[in-house]
Amino acid sequence: MIERADVIRHGAALRLHLAGGRTAVVRQKDLTDVLGEFRTGGQRFAAADIDNGGVTLVYGDGTNETLSAELLLPPDDAGRVDLVVDNAGVLMTSEGDGDDRLGIVRHGAVCIGGGRVRWVGAVDDLPESSLDVSRAHRVDARGRLVTPGLVDPHTHPMFAGDRADEFGRRAAGQTYRQIAEAGGGIAATLGPTRAASLEDHVGLTRARMARALAHGTTTCEAKSGYDLTVDGELRLLEAALVVDALSPMDLVPTLLGAHLIPPERIADRAGYVDDVAAVMIPAAAERGLAASVDVYCDEGAFTCDETRTILEAARAAGLGVRAHVGQFADLGGAELLAELGALSADHVENISQGGIEALAAQGVVAVMLPGACVQLRMAPPPVEALRTAGVALALGTDLNPGTSLTESLPLQMWLATTHYGMTVDEAWLGVTRNAARALGRHDIGRLVTGARGDVVVWDAETPAEVAYHYGVNLVHTVIKAGRIVKR
Repeated sequence: MIERADVIRHGAALRLHLAGGRTAVVRQKDLTDVLGEFRTGGQRFAAADIDNGGVTLVYGDGTNETLSAELLLPPDDAGRVDLVVDNAGVLMTSEGDGDDRLGIVRHGAVCIGGGRVRWVGAVDDLPESSLDVSRAHRVDARGRLVTPGLVDPHTHPMFAGDRADEFGRRAAGQTYRQIAEAGGGIAATLGPTRAASLEDHVGLTRARMARALAHGTTTCEAKSGYDLTVDGELRLLEAALVVDALSPMDLVPTLLGAHLIPPERIADRAGYVDDVAAVMIPAAAERGLAASVDVYCDEGAFTCDETRTILEAARAAGLGVRAHVGQFADLGGAELLAELGALSADHVENISQGGIEALAAQGVVAVMLPGACVQLRMAPPPVEALRTAGVALALGTDLNPGTSLTESLPLQMWLATTHYGMTVDEAWLGVTRNAARALGRHDIGRLVTGARGDVVVWDAETPAEVAYHYGVNLVHTVIKAGRIVKR
């Protein structure tokens, strides 16, 4: 029974108050099959009123419609199968071990119901599963490769403006540090980002996520970090949550208020660190705007002591912790992250053996970002040492306006296998199971019973082809939570 409905996320979602004190958040994208793409993509909710147990939705243009409780909160029927992907030549579950770490199933199928995987296995074994698939929609893979939806564990998608001029300057031989000292780099994005409205950021971020989805990404971490004021950073996180509610992509927001000391606060460095730790982080946690906190711990950014202050505040607020470490210099950030039980250490081009062993001992994922590394003409991370120590390896696009303007994870797989010396299996786990682990998630990046029904069908026959055939998009079909979102 729905007792009250509140409009949240700037009209992009509803918070339903149910009998017994329970609540549920229903995003507009979750109602696409009921409301249709036009309303979901355009007009947002302005108000919501209870009407005979259902909810009357009022839109910004004054029109309204009433949805029953059953449509807003469909029953979680464990036996229901809504969609079957079958006739996969190779089905990759990302849940293997030993010599088959990718969990390969030949001539496989996956059944999805209620947005989650109900069954996965060989097509010939489906009749013995006791599942009723007679009314399920079928996607015939026709011998193609079928994998979990890709997971991008490191992106900066909320920004305005571009830095194409810097790209040209780097191509002519200038370094990242030279450009930053001349007023470029992260600081150059602050002005356009601060000037853009919330609606501007929603539109820009949504377009970027649409491109990522088209390349097979179904879940994406999304960092703030290009406003660097308290209100501005919280506004960027709000934009991420609006996009999460409106688009098929799932966004996992991260507060990166400690991306750089903003130019106007250079003389008040300690004060800015205190603002991040004592104001930004508690506000983001209280308002449910972020899942974790990131710090750029590196030469020219934040010191290890400043990073500790900020990440300890994040832990106290109940948020996950992660950091950019060792992109340009090893300040000991890896050891600090291991001590704090971080989700991930990102970049790690420069990391000591002690740092590597600390990450391995505490199960911290190394998120590597080959797009930025190659564009900045840097030596790659010590992959062999990380591998030997048993550190889980993940890959991200590092989507950002300055050093890696790309939404394509398959491109990162090619760079990882050619420039980093990673194997094809490592690259695939890096954008599925290990990437999900870097986000603290175990329900994505795998095709196993109970996981999210996120699936990609590729115009390829084997996993190696996706990394091998670079510069083209081999995605055939993208399925998000059991719904076809790209074909």
